[in-house]
Amino acid sequence: MQVPVHQVRARFTADTVTVYQAYPPEIALPALAAGRFVPPFKRERMTWIKPSFRWMMYRCGWGTKPGQERVLAVEITRAGFEWALAHSCPSSFDRDQYQDRETWSRQLRASPVRVQWDPERSLRLAPLPHRSLQVGLSGEAVRRYVDEWLVGLTDATPTAHAVRAVLDVGDDTAAEALLPPERPYPLPPDLAAVVAGGDLRGLRHVRG
Repeated sequence: MQVPVHQVRARFTADTVTVYQAYPPEIALPALAAGRFVPPFKRERMTWIKPSFRWMMYRCGWGTKPGQERVLAVEITRAGFEWALAHSCPSSFDRDQYQDRETWSRQLRASPVRVQWDPERSLRLAPLPHRSLQVGLSGEAVRRYVDEWLVGLTDATPTAHAVRAVLDVGDDTAAEALLPPERPYPLPPDLAAVVAGGDLRGLRHVRG
């Protein structure tokens, strides 16, 4: 079955959804020890969360890129995740959603959340035809993320390294089995319209 171009895929339960971030050890290790984000994590900076593990691996090079050596699996509430999407603005102008650039620019400045769709990645990190959602949090959204939405933090770096090691010996089947399971995330139609410009295919509200 062909995957819709705009489809949120994630690991989730009835109440939570897991997103991924990569940090240097000096940020990740204190966060893991505290079970929450603590200094030197900076609340005043925009922070991007990614529901797709494979896209996170593409971004951080399986946890080998400088400043992204530790991969965190961040479990947050679904209510918080959906609040972020409801208060988001596309990171780039889309004439299918906005009548002009000025309207989009005003919303971008006012919104605490940015969303963008980048090509999803294969197991070997090649681009795929369908897209993966990235969510950028700033201001109020970062505060809510750190203080209200966070349920738990897990070090996903060993998983990243294990998958990479199996791929290096050519065993794609074993590598696939190590990936965190992800499935289409059930978004209400109003949120689907916000994040996908009205493209509801693959985003319709189904029982999660």
